[in-house]
Amino acid sequence: MNKSDLKPIGVFEQFAHINNIPRPSKREEKMIEYLKNWGESRDLETKVDATGNVIIKKSATPGYENRKTVILQSHMDMVCDKLVDVEFDFDKDPIKTYIDGDWLKAEGTTLGADDGIGVAIELAVLDADDIEHGPIECVFTRDEETQLTGASGMQAGFMNGDMLINLDSEDEGQFFVSCAGGRSTTATFEFTKENAPDNYFFIQGSIKGLTGGHSGDDIDKKRANAIKVLGRFLYNELEKYDIRLAEFNSGKMHNAIPRDGKFIIAIPSDVKEKVRVDWNIFTSDVEDEFHVSDTEMIFNMESVEAQKILPKIISDNIIRALQGVDNGVFAMCQDEALSYMVETSSNVASVVTEDSKMTVVSSQRSNVMSNLENQCNTVKAIFELAGAKVVQNDGYPAWKMNPNSELTKIAVDTYKNLFGNEPIVKGIHAGLECGLFSERYPHLDMVSFGPTLRYVHTPEERLYIPSVQKVWNHLIEILKSIPLK
Repeated sequence: MNKSDLKPIGVFEQFAHINNIPRPSKREEKMIEYLKNWGESRDLETKVDATGNVIIKKSATPGYENRKTVILQSHMDMVCDKLVDVEFDFDKDPIKTYIDGDWLKAEGTTLGADDGIGVAIELAVLDADDIEHGPIECVFTRDEETQLTGASGMQAGFMNGDMLINLDSEDEGQFFVSCAGGRSTTATFEFTKENAPDNYFFIQGSIKGLTGGHSGDDIDKKRANAIKVLGRFLYNELEKYDIRLAEFNSGKMHNAIPRDGKFIIAIPSDVKEKVRVDWNIFTSDVEDEFHVSDTEMIFNMESVEAQKILPKIISDNIIRALQGVDNGVFAMCQDEALSYMVETSSNVASVVTEDSKMTVVSSQRSNVMSNLENQCNTVKAIFELAGAKVVQNDGYPAWKMNPNSELTKIAVDTYKNLFGNEPIVKGIHAGLECGLFSERYPHLDMVSFGPTLRYVHTPEERLYIPSVQKVWNHLIEILKSIPLK
């Protein structure tokens, strides 16, 4: 496949333009300006609210003026991650893409198809002159990937549609009608570093090459978490020797399973060979444990220069907390219709060491808000017992399934008519902005779908090219089928 095979042409042209624009979460100013200028240059009604969300409206085509207004919605920001050995500035450099068979990928970075391809589809709809549709509102929210601050800060009355199609899902042929709520927990350990005891030896242990992935959608795939793996080793050694932390760094994003990390510890010189033997045995066991999900993991241990270390009680408490804190699936959904889906989970996302503090960030998710509260309390209690200062954000609500959704029925019927097979209607164990919209706009009839993506939030992110054409054809058919007001 080559570039001439990227279809629909209009969508991929828009996506190429978007990937020339830096748009890290919380730093989407260039993208906001681009969207504003794009809409105004086409004489389309365009507004930007105080939060930075953008809306571009398009009037109905002749004969469709009395149809219900449809909101097409996607988020403009992207997760910024890259391979360790790749030089790239997400605030300046364009994403470089290439075609690999039926997949579109990026050169050593996240692709930005989450959710740049949704933005591109919206812009292609706005730019098209051969589509039949009623009134359309295209909404582009900012900062979805960190705290959904775009959706949560949206001004009242910014959207006025009757039905909303969220274009931020990752499996073509699957329609999402429910999502998890979520919160994040930040634990901070404060300390004054000190000199290591005499005759202590410094070792750095590291891991890289893990699969990683989305901390909601991929949490049930039994992928290794770099923080938990390294924490396990440290706890094992703490049970036998007087080890002292100097550094622990792993993970970047609160909503991604960490793929790499490293620690530096001080150990008594007379046990250094025993620790190396333990490391070799431990890493072999972990490789066997994750031989299906993480086939490219690389471990390394080496001696490093001496440096100041954490006080013993704080070092011990951090190691014990990282061993004890929940990570992974906590419960599956009890409702029979959603029994395949994770209900409640937690992911330890990042550890950052600075001169006088260490910060651990984790995220909790659940489709049942009382269980979300319980999971958040469980994680908070572990870190409080370890002496950390713990702060939890307000999070975002779950989106409950509407069994009488008119839009879902239209989406299912048009899909069957177009492609001759039944789509999958399901919930997702990840946060969608639909949760906040359902709280702020309770009248909205919503569904979420999109092209097929894999390994989102990682440098392995990829977009299945043939799925974009199917989503485009399906969306156009839905717009033609929207009922009268």
